[in-house]
Amino acid sequence: MTNATSKSDPNRIIIFDTTLRDGEQSPGAAMNLEEKLRIAHVLEELGVDVMEVGFPVASKGDFEAVSEIARKIKNSTVCGLARAQVDDIERAGAALKPAASGRIHTFISTSPLHMKFKLQMAPEKVLQAVTDSVTLARKLCADVEWSAEDGTRTEHDFLCRCVEAAIKAGARTINIPDTVGYTTPQEYADLIKMLIKRVPNIDKAILSTHCHNDLGLAVANSLAGVINGARQVECTVNGLGERAGNAALEEIIMALKVRHDLMPFTTGIKTENITRASHLVSTITGFVVQPNKAVVGANAFAHESGIHQDGMIKNRQTYEIMTPQSVGLTKTSLKLGKLSGRNAFRSKLLDLGYELGDNALKDAFERFKDLADRKKEVFDEDIMALVDDEVAQAHNRTRFVSLEIYAGSKGPQRATLEIEVDGKTTAAEATGNGPVDAIFNAIKKLIPHNATLQLYQVGAVTQGTDAQAEVTIRLEENGRTVIGQSADPDTLVASARAYIHGLNKLAIKRLKTEPPDSVAMTAE
Repeated sequence: MTNATSKSDPNRIIIFDTTLRDGEQSPGAAMNLEEKLRIAHVLEELGVDVMEVGFPVASKGDFEAVSEIARKIKNSTVCGLARAQVDDIERAGAALKPAASGRIHTFISTSPLHMKFKLQMAPEKVLQAVTDSVTLARKLCADVEWSAEDGTRTEHDFLCRCVEAAIKAGARTINIPDTVGYTTPQEYADLIKMLIKRVPNIDKAILSTHCHNDLGLAVANSLAGVINGARQVECTVNGLGERAGNAALEEIIMALKVRHDLMPFTTGIKTENITRASHLVSTITGFVVQPNKAVVGANAFAHESGIHQDGMIKNRQTYEIMTPQSVGLTKTSLKLGKLSGRNAFRSKLLDLGYELGDNALKDAFERFKDLADRKKEVFDEDIMALVDDEVAQAHNRTRFVSLEIYAGSKGPQRATLEIEVDGKTTAAEATGNGPVDAIFNAIKKLIPHNATLQLYQVGAVTQGTDAQAEVTIRLEENGRTVIGQSADPDTLVASARAYIHGLNKLAIKRLKTEPPDSVAMTAE
């Protein structure tokens, strides 16, 4: 599907999103099936051509996630990763069977360093493994991609031989990863040009970029590849990924859109959905987007300097090269209040890209009414945070009911917390070194656990002293790590809800997560 599209339009760039695979390899970013499905649906709505959603051989959970997403996603190709090993490839093929359009992505290291120390294989054996792995994958799936791990540090002659062999064996996408973020734009451009010039059957495949951001060059390297003949870009929402991350999808897309004069390429991305995708990925993973992050950061369209503000008043183009609306960041005030009806609220949600069932809509509407009573202005960002939080909490066995706090300089700080477990209400009181500590101690009384708190992070959804607080916590227990998140105008309430959310996820992991297999998860 994707190859045919690119072949018919030589300027069409295939967007391959790996947020759910490479992005999930960020320490602490592991997601459960429900969270992966939510992101997969948003990626589909965003218009990504291919979404790489897991490493099926890694665990039962990863296999189930790939299989379920393959069953649910209809408008994007669903891809599973596999090493150049029979078990990996067969497991990927089995997981992708339900897909309307599936792809097996198999890889092996090709650099002298990796072959000697990681694989402990001679180059000729690696070359044979390329042929064997692609041949097997091609028998199981019509769409096969092959990657040369550490490709930018691979000797050119050997890389050409491997690429030629992969294409001959049936790969129709060839990915050249900058696995450790080592290369520069000119080097990467020359590498792509070299492959096009020297590999005799290169016309039968699409060349792909996969650049890491260790030197902050992932986006620049990816665009250099595109300008010089690559027609697929592998990227992640918010640049999520191992170490310093991957090329950021939103930066790639908007660079192509804004600088169409220099890069006359097209994609299928609906840019108005970028902010929603960014927010959801940030919410689920707990990786907060830095304020000065390009395209999706809180300050990306903010202007404080008097000179800049004067220019913006006269003509927005003086200091903005794209509009907030082009990435779905409307900044409009929601003209609804406590007297607004459910239909008006539902209509607003549809405008923001949310379609909720009756029960979820009822709960979200009640929380909106409460928010409208407490805030002077309710912004689109408030609604997005509220709905994402409501969806995240919807299936929790343990739910927040109420919280009372005694705090201040005299102390001791005290929290009285009421929760509901499987429909039964219970309460506890605890003291602590500050109100947050008191809340978490009360939770531990009500929900005994051995988890340790690794991260407690608070951010404001919008500006102003009445802004909703978005709280993220990370819990660890016996090697299992989960992220809990919640938003509320009261920071302490958001803290309690986030901690409870994390404990609910931890309880699910205890029941469903198998001990991780001895699989090397680092790839590309």
